[in-house]
Amino acid sequence: MTAGIKAIEYYLPEKVLSNDELSSVFPDWTPEKIFEKTGIRNRHICQDDECASDLAVKAAEKLFISGAISRKDIDFLILATQTPDYILPTTACMIQDRLGLPKTCGAFDFNLGCSAFVYGLAVSKGLISAGIARNILFITSETYSKHINPLDKSTRTIFGDGAAAVLVSEGGHILGEFDLCTDGSGYDKLIIHSGGARKAGSKDDLYMSGTDIFNFTISAVPESVGTALRKNGLNISDIDVFVFHQANKFMLDYLRKKIGILEDKFIIDIEDTGNTVSSTIPIVLKRSEEKCLIKKGYKVLICGFGVGLSWGSAVIEW
Repeated sequence: MTAGIKAIEYYLPEKVLSNDELSSVFPDWTPEKIFEKTGIRNRHICQDDECASDLAVKAAEKLFISGAISRKDIDFLILATQTPDYILPTTACMIQDRLGLPKTCGAFDFNLGCSAFVYGLAVSKGLISAGIARNILFITSETYSKHINPLDKSTRTIFGDGAAAVLVSEGGHILGEFDLCTDGSGYDKLIIHSGGARKAGSKDDLYMSGTDIFNFTISAVPESVGTALRKNGLNISDIDVFVFHQANKFMLDYLRKKIGILEDKFIIDIEDTGNTVSSTIPIVLKRSEEKCLIKKGYKVLICGFGVGLSWGSAVIEW
């Protein structure tokens, strides 16, 4: 069977953190300076009692309300999150129950960040191609804000919370070939040290070495894009739209110029969402289709990159 994306919906928390508010915390950064550096004016932040499962359920309910599929027809649930409700049990199991999905539905989480959407699509394609599943509800959901030090300018100005729900099934926007890569030697460049068995009993904030992440990205992403193009038998001129993980505007502009992508083919849509980690690509795909920036027949190249270090690219026939 040929696997593809049949529908996308997303949810952003109601609470909004603006550049004006951040500027009051960081007086040396005006609202415009924050925007110039990040391309972000507002980011959505979950409430103290909101967790990844809450955002995930709200995104999935929007998908069911849209009429894309009935919940009784979902036979597999995949959740990508690095901020699960609990260390155990699996958050996907809780979501299966809250959504009222069949008990015959398989469900699991996987822990991956900015590349998770690409990886999750690859896993979904494999399950469908192998005949293991027919209708997969693939959800990305992150609440990074719970782990950010309010005085950490480098992370608080960038990250926002959010979730996306994607129906992967036979047909739809066809998933092509994938390029998936890992360099675990850089595991400590974006990390929360505590919370697992390695350092239990304490609470550390999210740490990001911005310089190291930037250097990794500008080295790895162009090669991955080239590999994905070769695997799909395409040239860069064959791609109608490029949608990369929305890390920040500076990094995206740098990548576009280095790879040689025309500006009108490269979508940046981060101003009112912030960096929602695994959800940035599906949010941009949905919003771009609504704005007619992505149309039927377009070849769309997606690329996710970041924490892990992990990255991947793929082509979607819209």
